[in-house]
Amino acid sequence: MTFKKSLLALSLTCSSFYSVGAAFQLAEHSAAGLGRAFAGEAAIADDASVVARNPALMAQFDTMEFSISGTYVMPDVSLTGINASNGTDPAALNSDSIAPSAFIPAMYLVMPLNDKFALGFGTFSNFGLATEFPEDYAAGQLAGETSITTVNFNTSLSYKVNDNFVIAGGLNVIYAEASLVRNFGETGGKLTLPPTMIPTPETVASDLAGDDISYGWNMGLSYDFNENHRLGFSYRSEVKLELEGEYTNDLPGFIGGFEGKVVPGAMDITLPAIMEFSGLHQLTDTVAVHYSAMWTGWSSFDKLAGYEVGVDDPVFEKEENFSNSMRYALGATYQLSTNMKLRTGIAYDESPADENHMSISIPDTNRIWLSAGLNYTFTNKSSVDFGVSIVKGDTQTFTETDDIGQDWTFESQGDAYLVSAQYNHVF
Repeated sequence: MTFKKSLLALSLTCSSFYSVGAAFQLAEHSAAGLGRAFAGEAAIADDASVVARNPALMAQFDTMEFSISGTYVMPDVSLTGINASNGTDPAALNSDSIAPSAFIPAMYLVMPLNDKFALGFGTFSNFGLATEFPEDYAAGQLAGETSITTVNFNTSLSYKVNDNFVIAGGLNVIYAEASLVRNFGETGGKLTLPPTMIPTPETVASDLAGDDISYGWNMGLSYDFNENHRLGFSYRSEVKLELEGEYTNDLPGFIGGFEGKVVPGAMDITLPAIMEFSGLHQLTDTVAVHYSAMWTGWSSFDKLAGYEVGVDDPVFEKEENFSNSMRYALGATYQLSTNMKLRTGIAYDESPADENHMSISIPDTNRIWLSAGLNYTFTNKSSVDFGVSIVKGDTQTFTETDDIGQDWTFESQGDAYLVSAQYNHVF
């Protein structure tokens, strides 16, 4: 596996750089879903994006359909310094924006094979993250550049057991890249060394990058009580990534540094399992309501650590101690006219982060989603979807400790604004 010091072309076109879901989870699979805050995703068969959330819904399609979507994420994640145990001015910890804006693409194809089977393909992402701090950031050992990029290539098959019940399963090929860069930051006299021997704040304390290809599986169920009421369930397996690449740092040898020497490096990350239950209820000819409860098994993500290949002791380690989390969403759809459908939704997204292990490199908090969207049908073969969401995060205060025992206290605030567009074509 070839290692990278920076993200390559595939990452720039097929990945996600900032998470607006819990931890570094991504929900931005379609514009249609965004417009209802992803309420009812495991039960609604609006378009081919069902491949990403519940492939059992492919049985609802009579003809082949293609969907392509793009979501633009504008995060607003800020930090305010409260205290530094080494005497550094807390104002040096302030940052107006630590997460870059990003474009998240996805595309899907559903192909009915006969009256029993349907086949689907999808390219999308379930996880992604990026945070960026200046090279001379005072708390540089806690946060420099952090990126986790994943692309999921999925193939799914559904089987219609009878007129009411459908089962489906799929295989996933996941390509992942991760990069962690930490600088030495300020010490405030914490190290008892001559000033000429203390690394500068910009000195690279850890630089680890790697990639991997791994595999997972997913399954889905749907049950139609009648043409107006449907329940859906989906499950996506956890995926273990063994990222291999390169590690280096610029620290001097007398404190255990590599002085710029590049060695083989490795980092293990487990992407958690996801389980979702949804309902869809068509109340009248024009009004439908839908809802979802999603569970994510974040307890599998206990730490973020990097190793020099062949050495047991980590060169980089951050305890995360995540807990499993829930996401709840409620939405409604209104058929305004023959050609136009309106959507809205609200969601509550729980944070899996442990309050005793908060991190500025993976900033996380409970979130509220407020969403709206529409679908416009041009012909019986083509339509477009648009969606917008405002994601509001809680304000929280926490203390994080670096590798040499310095405590840094922050107040964090994280919001985001999302806009999405999608084109659907029936063949």
